[in-house]
Amino acid sequence: MPADRLHLVRHGEVHNPTRVLYGRLPEFRLSVAGRRMARQAAEYVHGLDRPVTALVCSPLQRTRESAEPFTEIFGIPPVVDEDVIEPTNVFEGRRMKRAMMNPLNWHHLRRPEVPSWGEPYAQVVERMQRAMGRAWDAVPAGDVVIVSHQLPIWITHLAVAGERLRHDPRRRRCALSSVTSFEGGPGAWREVGYAEPATAAGAIDVGAV
Repeated sequence: MPADRLHLVRHGEVHNPTRVLYGRLPEFRLSVAGRRMARQAAEYVHGLDRPVTALVCSPLQRTRESAEPFTEIFGIPPVVDEDVIEPTNVFEGRRMKRAMMNPLNWHHLRRPEVPSWGEPYAQVVERMQRAMGRAWDAVPAGDVVIVSHQLPIWITHLAVAGERLRHDPRRRRCALSSVTSFEGGPGAWREVGYAEPATAAGAIDVGAV
């Protein structure tokens, strides 16, 4: 038997005083509040009273740090998987409002359905579901936790729901340290829950597009 349920958990708030889009840039760590959020997410999953038998995370610092409370609570070391990493983005290291004021950047917005400013949505879905399938089949039972990023989690939600992948990034339902849960397994995924267990009032959340 494979896993019973899979939880996609977003990382907590990142220390980002200049409010740039950090993407895959190194050394963007969790803030003090972000560590608290990550702990709240882990405690929420623990409170479901379901055995967690596998923990996977993106290689970026903020997701590895967000996985630490899960290791502490469930005693499971994380497996780093490149397939659940943040997508590439041409605006990394910039403040989006300022970048959008420059007409030289407007051509990056020419095909929002792809999107033209970063990794194609279809490619993100493919690699996310590949990672989900690996993690699902690697355990005999129990739940799997994958700590990832806003766009990969949201685009997975859209794909599983059969909705179009083009969307407004400002309207994603994927808060910091949120938990989006699936059952069914590869080829039959269905979303069974979404929760925002972390206290995120006043948090800075401008790292992705």
